[in-house]
Amino acid sequence: MPMFLLADAVACAKTGQKVPEGYYNIQLMLAKVLRKDEIALCGTCMDARGMLDVEMVEGARRSTLAQLAEWTAEADKVLVF
Repeated sequence: MPMFLLADAVACAKTGQKVPEGYYNIQLMLAKVLRKDEIALCGTCMDARGMLDVEMVEGARRSTLAQLAEWTAEADKVLVF
């Protein structure tokens, strides 16, 4: 199941995260998703937050809302949170 990150969620795919011990490291969690599927980030959302393509975790990619619409139309189920 592909994952599409919007709005502030694009920061979850920023490489080089340094979280305090005992806190969740979202970068490591996304790496597990990338082993089996795709992660796409809203390019407009990235631009609005000053996030560059080179700052994304390896394997994630810049995408568009058209891609999100396509994945949504093709999906049997959609989870949003």
